[in-house]
Amino acid sequence: MNTNQILVVDDEAGIRELLREILEDEGYQVRLAENATAARAVRAEGRPDMVLLDIWMPDSDGITLLKEWASSGLLTMPVVMMSGHGTIDTAVEATRIGAFDFLEKPVALQKLLATVKRALKRGEADFRGGLGLSSLGNSAMINELQKRLEQVANLATPLLLLGEKGAGAELCARFLHQANTPLVVPETSVWLAEDPLEVLEQARDGVLFVTEIATLNKLEQKGLLFVLGRLEKSNVRLVCAASEPLPLLVEEGRFDAGLFQALCGLTLSVPALREHREDVPELANRILAQYVEAKEAPPRHFSVAALNALRNENWPGNLPQLNNVVKTLALTSLNEEITPQDVNRVLAQFATPAVAETLPGLPLDLPLREVRDMFERAYFEHHIAKAGGNMSRVAENVGLERTHLYRKLKQLGVRFSRKTEE
Repeated sequence: MNTNQILVVDDEAGIRELLREILEDEGYQVRLAENATAARAVRAEGRPDMVLLDIWMPDSDGITLLKEWASSGLLTMPVVMMSGHGTIDTAVEATRIGAFDFLEKPVALQKLLATVKRALKRGEADFRGGLGLSSLGNSAMINELQKRLEQVANLATPLLLLGEKGAGAELCARFLHQANTPLVVPETSVWLAEDPLEVLEQARDGVLFVTEIATLNKLEQKGLLFVLGRLEKSNVRLVCAASEPLPLLVEEGRFDAGLFQALCGLTLSVPALREHREDVPELANRILAQYVEAKEAPPRHFSVAALNALRNENWPGNLPQLNNVVKTLALTSLNEEITPQDVNRVLAQFATPAVAETLPGLPLDLPLREVRDMFERAYFEHHIAKAGGNMSRVAENVGLERTHLYRKLKQLGVRFSRKTEE
């Protein structure tokens, strides 16, 4: 028998039984719940592999239950919403909260089975971490970000998300994704130089997310410009993310000025985790619950003092760092309750050297611009000396075109010679 367990939540007994019969004939294990209260009780007993959830129920509607699961860290399985009189707005809202898909009743047999199969496959792949925007938290700052995303959700304009690595740009892109449409998130950027048309076709009528565009090489930047010119024809919503200051890269000749202008028409900032650290205790509890539920860690819970210690951390690595810290705590703490001492032990393992130690001799009390100029001056003088004054080699080593390198050196007052070339 198939080990996948499916929870069917519907207030109509006939529909519940029909769905159970169909799914059990396919070899699935099925549990039934006649309302939200019963569904909560089943979910409290353990994590089903997926849920078929009716929207309209007498005690609490399915959207409310979905939000409840998302905010409490229990939306760790794919949920497919069902409704006999749903609307596009309802389907979009459910998807943004974290639902995997939306089915209209009466559900065609083949569509039901195909959706269940896709949901279970996705659940095995990446729904363990929860992919709704609630994965960023529920603070005022995150709620404001969600409202701004809602305002631009129905626009076709490319969206540029600015923020540190790991802050949650991909979650924002998934928030804009609508049910029953593609969401394409390429793992690398080589496709931009090799075959942008193929990826555009994969994303047709959906969302295409391109991360870390600041690191694209010249060919990849040209490929992204090519993609921008064909978005309307493919009906693709492009969402890009950058963790480096693009205007500075344009000034240094490392990023195409035309591409920057084409992308910066609509921008939003994604806050770093330290900027909404009040979300950290809730997020830590949710991450821990996911590892325990998946039986990847023994039963664990945080003490209040331990959660306070996590909240006071700076989190330079943002959400991935928080996940790694919680996972390490879950696997290495000696007792069921995780203490502040446990937290401090693990945080020390992830700590980076203090800035004063990594940049000896820099007067860190000066204004940022002055310190940056001092660092850049020392940086270029080091590379000029290392290359024996060969400016072609210096330009190659620092990743700047020679004309931009000369301009930068002149601005900084660094002495150099154009005569020494290969």
